[in-house]
Amino acid sequence: MSETNTVNHPKVALVTGANKGIGYEIAAGLGALGWSVGIGARNEERREAAVDKLRAAGADAFGVPLDVTDDASVTAAARLIEERAGRLDALVNNAGITGGGPQEPTTVDVNRVRAAVETNVIGVIRVTNALLPLLRRSPAPRIVNVSSSVGSLTRQSTPGAETGPIAVAYAPSKTFLNAVTVQYARELADTNILINAVCPGYTATDLNGFRGVRTPRQGAAIAIRLATVSADGPTGRFFDDEGEVPW
Repeated sequence: MSETNTVNHPKVALVTGANKGIGYEIAAGLGALGWSVGIGARNEERREAAVDKLRAAGADAFGVPLDVTDDASVTAAARLIEERAGRLDALVNNAGITGGGPQEPTTVDVNRVRAAVETNVIGVIRVTNALLPLLRRSPAPRIVNVSSSVGSLTRQSTPGAETGPIAVAYAPSKTFLNAVTVQYARELADTNILINAVCPGYTATDLNGFRGVRTPRQGAAIAIRLATVSADGPTGRFFDDEGEVPW
């Protein structure tokens, strides 16, 4: 069961990497539920185009200039949301990169690994910590980390399991993100903040050259579900559309 909004007090969300793909559809889905949604993105033109498109569809969307790898940018984003809304009800850490290829571990350029971890892990920590004071002001705060099933060590170590190509930057960065999610859940266990990781599935986005078999809207569904989960919902877990994913 999901938490609902009232007309007079719309819930407020920030979605990182929301100018396109899965992030845009997460923002669109929350907007359709009556949320006020911050569109976090680095590229000004694409960010504002996304905001305009969402507003045209009836959503209460606003742009949030945001580079998750930059301390000053993240601090400014937190200040913008505080000035606009005074609180944050859901943070969806969607921004991510593959790190580029090739990624065979014996020959990889270590800078690819460093870049993937900087965005996919450290960026999530940086944004989450900057927004936590605003999340604590919400009566039902939620954090959703967009991960991937390729980060599941159980699946990666299961003979015959389909886990995609060898990728020593991208896949381990999502394993790291999953582990970070668990540590946040442990620290926040005595609060009302619920934090979970989600896998959108093999979704057609520019990260995979649009080879995915799922639409961005399909990929967004699980993040929307966990961003709106009720107070008795899970925390410190990993989900896709079919249920819980093994770590």
